[in-house]
Amino acid sequence: MLMVIVFPAGIQRSHGDDLKLELRSQHRVAGSEFWKRATSQQTWAAAETAVIVCDVWDKHHCLNAVRRLEEFAPRMNDVLKQARRSGATVIHSPSDCMAAYAEHPARQRAIRVPHDKSAPQHVAYWCSQIPTEELAEYPIDQSDGGEDDDPAEHAKWAAELTALGRNPGMPWKMQSALIEINGEQDYISDKGDEVWNILQSRGIKNVILVGVHTNMCVLGRPFGLRQMVRNGKNVVLMHDMTDCMYNPKRWPFVDHFTGNDLIVSHVERFVCPTMTSDQILGGQPFVSKYDSRATRDVMEIPVADVNAATYQNQWTTAPLGTTWNAATQGKILQQPDAVWMRCTVRLSKDWLGDADTSLNGPELNARTKAWMNGVPLTLSASEKGRMTMAAESIVADDLNLLVIRVDSSTDPTHLPLPPTIVNGKRELSLSGRWQFRIGDDPAWSNIPLPAKFGIGSDVLFEPR
Repeated sequence: MLMVIVFPAGIQRSHGDDLKLELRSQHRVAGSEFWKRATSQQTWAAAETAVIVCDVWDKHHCLNAVRRLEEFAPRMNDVLKQARRSGATVIHSPSDCMAAYAEHPARQRAIRVPHDKSAPQHVAYWCSQIPTEELAEYPIDQSDGGEDDDPAEHAKWAAELTALGRNPGMPWKMQSALIEINGEQDYISDKGDEVWNILQSRGIKNVILVGVHTNMCVLGRPFGLRQMVRNGKNVVLMHDMTDCMYNPKRWPFVDHFTGNDLIVSHVERFVCPTMTSDQILGGQPFVSKYDSRATRDVMEIPVADVNAATYQNQWTTAPLGTTWNAATQGKILQQPDAVWMRCTVRLSKDWLGDADTSLNGPELNARTKAWMNGVPLTLSASEKGRMTMAAESIVADDLNLLVIRVDSSTDPTHLPLPPTIVNGKRELSLSGRWQFRIGDDPAWSNIPLPAKFGIGSDVLFEPR
């Protein structure tokens, strides 16, 4: 467990502004599929440490998410106050809210920081996967957006937001008033390059991430965990000052807080260490009053009863072309009927160029349908196994959701073979893990939010 020990005012620290850390991470037990938690001791200089506050918005479309955040936000504010006193830098990053802070001293301070000419190439972009995650299986299905409200309460909440003049789907306008911004010391920015400039200008080597939501923004934002790892910072997640977006009605069908634990476990295994707020403030780690579980800090996905119907009720990850026997743990040996498959792809503006983009593969025929970000692909009348993507359906330099429905496979004992994206002379093989589902529901052709928020890191393809 990563422990940041900052002594209260009046108590002498033996190493000046050094922060004594105990990092909690997970390592695979040699020769097995099991993982074990471990701790390691580190010392960070407070002057070389920043705390980034991710998307602690004033409003959210999920009422339960608001309740959980507002419960731990006062403690988060105390963490930030103590971090400032110790000499650490505080950066507030409420995405999409910079207009509210246009004249704020902390926003102006961020804008004035000189540009770092050695900034990493993709530091301004969302980051959906780092190399250490490539072999990881993502632990939850968040493709419905993770909203876990009671329907009646949610409808009432949406009406309240509308009455306030807010878009009930994106109601945030600024950071929560429960989090204080020090106009003389702090910074405000939601831009990855600006945050990077701040870190470099202040000699920041170490970063603590707090805020929401772990499985989406905290991991993926341009100032999030993955970018910090990819660009060489010592980064840690304060896991009792965060929350995830997870709906218990989705796989793996566990309660919300166990879903949150599973995301923390994923972070500890494949991204970075974690810590708790008591290492800043003393006392005990924060525990939500809504969390009534007897067992917490769950590491492994609970084993559930699996049968053939399971693969109609949830998306499951497997490499395309593998046998149904292997993909379903022996529950399905043949699947001659419709199969749905989906993945995400990131295509840069340079890779796309000016050429047409198509999806090519042996399973693509008149009985196949495909969508890019919900826009249907068009089957070529002249070239077998080729479907054309509309240029306007592709978002360059961002995640795109590719969904394919195969009416019947060439070989009913195997999942369909992987296709390839072709653009001019460039090719991107989509050989690897996809999500699949059997049955037939037109709603599966898209998800109710951008792919970068809804799909895990284990089904991502991008040119190398």
